[in-house]
Amino acid sequence: MITIGQLAAYAGVTIRAVRHYHERGLLEEPPRDSSGYRRYGAEHAVALVKIRTLAEAGVPLARVDELLAAGPDRFTAAIAEIDRGLERRVEQLLRVRERIARLHAGDRLFVSAEVADFLELLEALGVSRRAVRTERDGWILMQAVSPEQAAVLIADKRAAMDDPEFRGLYVAYDAAFDWSPDDPRLTALADRAGRWLAGRHRGSAEGARPAEAPTIASLLATSAGASSPAWDRLRELARERRS
Repeated sequence: MITIGQLAAYAGVTIRAVRHYHERGLLEEPPRDSSGYRRYGAEHAVALVKIRTLAEAGVPLARVDELLAAGPDRFTAAIAEIDRGLERRVEQLLRVRERIARLHAGDRLFVSAEVADFLELLEALGVSRRAVRTERDGWILMQAVSPEQAAVLIADKRAAMDDPEFRGLYVAYDAAFDWSPDDPRLTALADRAGRWLAGRHRGSAEGARPAEAPTIASLLATSAGASSPAWDRLRELARERRS
């Protein structure tokens, strides 16, 4: 008969682990001797080694008791099932590690590669940091809520960026964010945007309705919360020209 400390040492675990296994009902608690100490026998050491081996192999403690009592066939099937679960967990952890490894890339951790490339293009064009941050936050939300819609819109925006006129409009709209809503330049900018959209509609596939094409506002502001008095006025002017 041995003490709990000796049992833990033989099995290669801590005394705390032995007590934890007692609490979980995995290891039987022997009665105390006349001195008030628990004394363990060989059967306890064997059981503890089995518990430790299963736990170290990744078997959840909630299933250890089941496996200890299982016959050979059930034991083999259960181990195979647990192994598949561990494999899925390993794959998940590898994906997490890959994302953590990309932390140095900043925005690329939170958005797709297509969106990250688009944000870098905006910065290269001289678009304000405010606008780039607004775009990024909008894409984070959109890709989380509706990845299919986000994929369509980013493809459209990147295609539009191939047009020098659209790039100029983007920069101009960004600058207009801080203008007064009474600034006469807004009218000229709305007319310019209207001409660009009209040309884009004419170049769209035959049978497509103009309303199906993204508006200049949706192309320029991904986030629904991106607005200012000047931009609100630009939207009003755009609606007036469509009516």
